[in-house]
Amino acid sequence: MCSPAEPTPAAHARGRCLRALLALAVALLPAWPAAGRELTLSVDSVDHPAFSLRDVRIALDAGAGSADLRIGRVDVDGFGLRDVGLHCAEFRFSASELTCRDGRLDAPGLPGGVATTLQADPASRSGTLRLLFSPGETLVLAAGESGALEARFQALDLTRLARLLPALARWQPQGRVTGSAGYTPVADGGELKLGVTLDQGAFSSADGLQAGEGLALRLDARARRARGAWRWQTGVAWEAGEAYLHPLYLTAGPSLQASGRYAEGRLEVSSAALALDGVRSLAANAVFDLRTGRLDDAGLAIADADLAVIGPTFIAPLVAPAQAGRLKFAGHASVGLRIIDGSLVALDAALAEAGFSLDGTGLSFGPVSGAVPWRSDAATEAVLKVDGGRWQALQLGEFELTARLHGAQLEVPRLRIPVLDGALVFEQLALQHGDAGWSGQGGVVVEPVSVPMLTRALGLPEMAGVLSAALPGLRVSPGEVVLDGTLVVSVFGGYLQVSELRLLEPFGVASHLYADIDARHIDLAQLTDTFSFGSMSGYVDASVTGLELARWRPVRFDARVASSPGSYPRRISQRAVQNIGALGGAGAVAAIQRSMLGFFDSFGYREIGLSCVLADGVCLMGGLDDAAGGGYLLVRGGGIPALNVIGYNRRVDWRELVDRLQGVIESNARPVIR
Repeated sequence: MCSPAEPTPAAHARGRCLRALLALAVALLPAWPAAGRELTLSVDSVDHPAFSLRDVRIALDAGAGSADLRIGRVDVDGFGLRDVGLHCAEFRFSASELTCRDGRLDAPGLPGGVATTLQADPASRSGTLRLLFSPGETLVLAAGESGALEARFQALDLTRLARLLPALARWQPQGRVTGSAGYTPVADGGELKLGVTLDQGAFSSADGLQAGEGLALRLDARARRARGAWRWQTGVAWEAGEAYLHPLYLTAGPSLQASGRYAEGRLEVSSAALALDGVRSLAANAVFDLRTGRLDDAGLAIADADLAVIGPTFIAPLVAPAQAGRLKFAGHASVGLRIIDGSLVALDAALAEAGFSLDGTGLSFGPVSGAVPWRSDAATEAVLKVDGGRWQALQLGEFELTARLHGAQLEVPRLRIPVLDGALVFEQLALQHGDAGWSGQGGVVVEPVSVPMLTRALGLPEMAGVLSAALPGLRVSPGEVVLDGTLVVSVFGGYLQVSELRLLEPFGVASHLYADIDARHIDLAQLTDTFSFGSMSGYVDASVTGLELARWRPVRFDARVASSPGSYPRRISQRAVQNIGALGGAGAVAAIQRSMLGFFDSFGYREIGLSCVLADGVCLMGGLDDAAGGGYLLVRGGGIPALNVIGYNRRVDWRELVDRLQGVIESNARPVIR
């Protein structure tokens, strides 16, 4: 068994054990067999803190001048390799010479073996091992008389290395590495140097979410051992290629300089500076416990990041991957954070004229300036000044956000956001972040907004009226927003009231909205004139209960429209008759002869009634009463002339009904009655 008295660095350990084995070989020289005889040496184990060998067998054939070495298992720093063999066709061994010519190294993942040459001086415990994998692809290992060790490699194929290293194989690496690694003993320890370049590198994960190609990297590292610890420094430059690390797409350019200390399983990064396009400086420090895999302490500082440069690469893919190509950023940001025992304990963010916009939508927000200090164990206050925003013609005015932060808690005493000629006001908003997400409560008030301005901004037909709301019971829980109270719109001479408003996953792909809507005393003359439906006079009431929207499309409701009670003129134009009949589907007829409709421009009516119960994509239609022939009465005639309008299709596909209504509104052609 080969075992040093004290633990030493890996490279130094290998040198000591190599010298010990060479000394053992010299001691065995008197036992070298006579011509035509063989000598076999077996060693159960060779153990060392840096590596171990099991089932070592050396066979010497003096007659043939050859030798064979077999190792059952090699373990180096957690890496294991079985059935390693070296055959030397020409083998010489003396007190001053150990030579292996025309050698062949065999190991799993090395089909056909590797051409090997070994030349050593047992007396000085020095030598060179040369491996030729293919023309131009070499690895040379050298041990010096002073105890120095060096490895030089040229164009080593990463695909070949992956066959030997299962942890590397799962990334399907490609490319070639060239460089050197060396260890030099010094009076109080040792020194390591490493210089590596990678050309035409590539990798990919099994799921395709991590991949790179055309990679060129340069790595230089140096470490010196003193007083039981290694002090190190390294530099890495990404010189060519591209990589996709889901969801980020990155290109060559960044470079890293770092230094620190390693001792007893703890890796300290005292300073690390990353050069990144669009960032004035990016610095970090950290302490890793490699034995437990834990990040004990870390700090990161990003100074003066140009959001127009880093936003499309690092921010857009994280916050809106589907719209990443259309998001534009502006302004600057600086961020600092601190992590202790794997948890974030402090964060400071400063924004200067920061903003974003989404091409093709008219959506923009900002500029935003201000500071957000946060501590996990102390109260702080964030203040942001927002110069406004826009969604197409919907304009947000300037406002200031002041929030009190304390660990996972956030409080906003009052936030008033101007919207057109009104405002959206949040009162006593208190939120808390837990494992499942945000939860909390507050109140919302919509100060009166002009409906004409709002409909123009939303691209809808212009309507008269005012929108306002009092929602004192805003409740937020993970994935859900509930609004207790009512939102009221004064429109078409009456009002529309929304209550029981509830949102599920409002920003997710499975968003749902639930609400009840009541409309009272809606002026049909204003309504039909606005939507070009034909001319009607009178008033209607409407109710929509159990409204459910999935991804902002109706999937369920019970809707009913009926004439408002009271005495008022009730007339309906020929065009409106035809359009209402169209909603009832093919076969809707008047109770008087069709040939008489052409003589009148409008008709009297007593009442109007229409209902639709939507479920599973089908609308179950109804009206005032059942009519003969299985139909339902939509308009009950009254006055002179009077007519009834009857619908016959009780089950109508919802999409088809919407298409009919849109067709009625978009068509300006005067109906022809035959």
